[in-house]
Amino acid sequence: MATVAFIGLGIMGRPMAVNLVKAGFDVRGFSRTGRSRDAAAAQGVPIVGSLDAAVADADVVITMLPDTPDVEAVALGDGGALAGMRRGALYIDMSTIDPEGALRVHDAAARAGIGCLDAPVSGGEVASIEGTLSIMAGGTREDFDAARELFYAIGASAILVGGAGSGQVVKAANQLMVAGHLQMLAEAIVLLKAHDVDERGALAVLGAGLAGSTVLARKQNAILEQDYRPGFRVELHNKDLAIVQNAARRKGVALPATALVSQFMQALVAQGYGALDHSALYLLADELNTRRAEAMV
Repeated sequence: MATVAFIGLGIMGRPMAVNLVKAGFDVRGFSRTGRSRDAAAAQGVPIVGSLDAAVADADVVITMLPDTPDVEAVALGDGGALAGMRRGALYIDMSTIDPEGALRVHDAAARAGIGCLDAPVSGGEVASIEGTLSIMAGGTREDFDAARELFYAIGASAILVGGAGSGQVVKAANQLMVAGHLQMLAEAIVLLKAHDVDERGALAVLGAGLAGSTVLARKQNAILEQDYRPGFRVELHNKDLAIVQNAARRKGVALPATALVSQFMQALVAQGYGALDHSALYLLADELNTRRAEAMV
């Protein structure tokens, strides 16, 4: 699997492609926007001018795109990636999309004689840059084993979690847990501020105990410094929580806490904060309590 076409060179995709280049893979990068292509080229990713040029004769095609319609637009149809790939190649979608959409891509790949994995990632921009992503893959053992060397060029953990679509189900579970952690971190900081506690000291203690998490470690500074430059945008996490709720609805599963956090995330989007980092959930927690204090004056 020497030749890898990498489609989607945004906040997550670009450092993943960079790490594949560093690992010795023959990478062909392509993205829909010239800005993304230029940024990737500046970091050493070889760029081609079209999707067709990227996927032609590639051993592996990876997509890292924002949403289900984007993946289906790139992968499916007469002008899609699967149509331009050779039989026996491997298609890996590392985007976060609806499990039903992943199944449609798997079915199309099978009809074309192409291996397929849905392999979304967790860890955010920092882990993407560091090459320490957690990769959850759905598909066959044969295809997963074929991709193993590639996965460990961009991630610290890669696990086959089940058949087609399973990777996206696990990613949905990941996204509901991250959103829950962020909301609890936001509320914890509101509580600490209300009691004039040393916030950084308190969070250091919490991080060393059972309350510790990657979310706490990586997102506390954004909240304390009110720096919401996006590592993962609110609008994307809002999309992911909609995927969670749709997946739960299809199976008749009740997720009440997830529904509540989803409403908070949707409220951020409605207030125009969709482009901020998802740690901006703190803004709502703070606003709720600020308004209460003002009303009591």
